[in-house]
Amino acid sequence: MNNQKRNILLFSLLGLSLVVLFFTNISFGSITIPFKEVYNSLTGGQASKSTWEYIIINYRLPKAITAVLVGMGLSISGLLMQTLFRNPLAGPYVLGLSSGASLGVAFVILGAAFMPTFISNILLSSYGIVLASTMGSSIVLLAVLLVSHRLRDTMAILIVGLMFGSFTSAIVGTLTYFSTAEQLQKFTFWSMGTLGNLSWTSIGILAVSVFIGLLLSLFSIKPLNALLLGENYARSLGLNFKKTRLIIILATSILAGSITAYAGPIAFIGLAVPHIAKLIFQTSNHSVLYWSTLLLGAGIMLVCDVVSQMPGFDITLPINAITSLLGAPVVIWLLVRKRKMMG
Repeated sequence: MNNQKRNILLFSLLGLSLVVLFFTNISFGSITIPFKEVYNSLTGGQASKSTWEYIIINYRLPKAITAVLVGMGLSISGLLMQTLFRNPLAGPYVLGLSSGASLGVAFVILGAAFMPTFISNILLSSYGIVLASTMGSSIVLLAVLLVSHRLRDTMAILIVGLMFGSFTSAIVGTLTYFSTAEQLQKFTFWSMGTLGNLSWTSIGILAVSVFIGLLLSLFSIKPLNALLLGENYARSLGLNFKKTRLIIILATSILAGSITAYAGPIAFIGLAVPHIAKLIFQTSNHSVLYWSTLLLGAGIMLVCDVVSQMPGFDITLPINAITSLLGAPVVIWLLVRKRKMMG
């Protein structure tokens, strides 16, 4: 079987799997709803029980859509960062965006006690936390963009991003030290990530943000293939490296920033999924990797969400715990493989 036929078969299987996983995600939970009822509810009909209909439309469908958006966005931003920095361990949060978002949320949750009651009530609402997260990641983004405009060395930008992350983490650590148990609990719950509790308006805003980020990254496919052979080679092909780097950083920031604002800092998906795509499709061509990473990211996020719901139980595990269980072995495998190659 040649590569083209193999890729068509794999993409067909991924597409079919994604549809099945989407319905499975909506079907499973503390209350199991039959597939037929889910199908009827989503195709214009109604489930036979009004409680099932309410659960599907108002809780599980928004959560499944959020899982797809989060999986796609984080996976693609991880692929962009790994190619730009030519580092297999780079992820969507390597520029310090997650730390910036955490700092914004920490100021709101942990600093609310020092503000007047009416202001703290506004800031502690779901929209207040989203706004704080967005502002935190935007400030870090602006700082990184300013630095990237002045620096020619891409690796220096990576180091600057990590330093921004360390700096903001230090401030968050100081705020947590002076916080009450209740404030710490709220901040911990946010940092564990969540795919539920989003209104349709919030999902609409997240979907538009992810679409813009994915569109920007789609236009970067050819430059990304050129970057695989190094910056100098890419420049020799006539690539405007500074412009390309700016678009890639902007796309990653929109994807990672908007997802962190609405779902919290979801770990490991952006780091692990691009490697799984490379492993399955056995290619470094971004025309293939872009779409495979997109589908795999959405599918794996849906699987993680199903596992976190603990079907048949009333317990819901933090989504970050599940994604870390998946991602950590992949990272360990990469480190071992890299060591063997160097040895």
